[in-house]
Amino acid sequence: MVFKIKANLLYVSSPKDPIPKIKEIKPMNPEKFREIINGGEGLTVEFKQSKTKLNRDVFETVCAFLNRNGGHLFLGVDDQGGVVGIDPDSIEKVKMDFVTAMNNPLKISPTFYLSIEAVEINNKTIFHILVPESSQVHRCNGRIYDRNEDGDLDITDNTNLVSGLYIRKQGSYTENRIFPFVELSDLNADLLIRARKMAANERSDHPWKTMDDLELLKSAGLYLKDPQSNKEGITLAGILIFGKQELILAALPHHRTDALLRKINLDRYDDRDDIRGNLLESYERLMQFINKHLNDTFYLEGDRRISLRDKIFREVVSNLLIHREFANPFPAKLIIEKDQVVTENSNKPHGNGMIDPDNFSPYPKNPTIARFFKEIGLVDELGSGIRNTYKYNKIYSGADPIFMEGDVFRTIIPVTKQASDQATPQATPQATPQATPQDFNEEEQERTKNILEFCKTPKSRQEIQTFVEIKDSKHFRSRILNPLIKGGLLKMTIPDKPTSPNQKYYA
Repeated sequence: MVFKIKANLLYVSSPKDPIPKIKEIKPMNPEKFREIINGGEGLTVEFKQSKTKLNRDVFETVCAFLNRNGGHLFLGVDDQGGVVGIDPDSIEKVKMDFVTAMNNPLKISPTFYLSIEAVEINNKTIFHILVPESSQVHRCNGRIYDRNEDGDLDITDNTNLVSGLYIRKQGSYTENRIFPFVELSDLNADLLIRARKMAANERSDHPWKTMDDLELLKSAGLYLKDPQSNKEGITLAGILIFGKQELILAALPHHRTDALLRKINLDRYDDRDDIRGNLLESYERLMQFINKHLNDTFYLEGDRRISLRDKIFREVVSNLLIHREFANPFPAKLIIEKDQVVTENSNKPHGNGMIDPDNFSPYPKNPTIARFFKEIGLVDELGSGIRNTYKYNKIYSGADPIFMEGDVFRTIIPVTKQASDQATPQATPQATPQATPQDFNEEEQERTKNILEFCKTPKSRQEIQTFVEIKDSKHFRSRILNPLIKGGLLKMTIPDKPTSPNQKYYA
């Protein structure tokens, strides 16, 4: 067999707008496909021919994988592992039908977003879909399916098996713990509004736009009902994402994230932020701490200028927040040192030792929280974060990051002084001629720092332009304002209307 990866694409879509957004992510090692297919079908592997259209039972398998241990679904492969391929004239239709159905709550409930990987084997195209284990119980066409060695089992009418499934999910995932006496008024209403806007920025027709607060929580899996105890209510995940600080500390007294700067005073710290709020506010404060103490470098990727610091630490901070074991009182930490940034968080390990980015199976520690962060655009597809961090840190500092799996998950991001000041051409041997680092001189760095400090509270374009004493508005927009927005350093108060006369910008 000759294996060739054609594309690894994440489709975020809807029936009205099937492919509004496509992101390319690094594919799995091709040899892995050979091993999986040659091993035949089993508890975590399923083949479907789907030569000209999807098999009727494709989504029963997806549902069963979500409810059990996850698995690999191959379209274009027969039951014996023979590669029949997808008919060339049907490739787009099969792909589109799968993506559309996965967005339909009448098909899979709760909905779940999956990536589709096109693979060429002996000049035939097949699709690989990695289905992770979910922390929730899913239904397909209103029925509950579970997985065993023989295939997909409809367990809907077996109350013992259904109860066991719910118990296992809630026992394995702390995020699903139900708090029946928590009310909507205990949540931060402003954050619910912001979440709708962020989701709409990712997908213009996102269903959260028209939902009320309770409907949004249910859609996101943050409000559940336990069929065994009949308890229902907002979950720990919902509290951690939207809760006010007093509610979070009542539900999880040990919850906190410690951000430390240790460059001079190595015994204690030079600066500290003790963060005990919800995950959305924690994300913002951690990124502000990073921006305060690490210099940035802009980088031209194609024709788009990006912030390397933002690209790297967006992933690092998100992983620190959403992939921890919240039942463990071990405090999460982000420590900025002279030549590295270290993060630590409690963990339910699914392996031990250093993670190889080219040969690892991503495992969602808190799938509901991770999926919520993905919906609002703060993380990408499962597993892409580690690969992106490797990619951009090589440019940023010329060194590879380190990810260590264990009871405490540890991340080490090298940040040499040279890398903090600028990304040098020597640090980008893999970069294309169109993707070359753009050095920031000291004056530009100082100006950027001052603008970000000035925009701690939202400011209009004219206010910022006056602050930096630049008269030419066209030059200011194209050379200063737009790069800061594209790099993620400045955000818009009205992101869905970029040209609004009431638009302001904040850091």
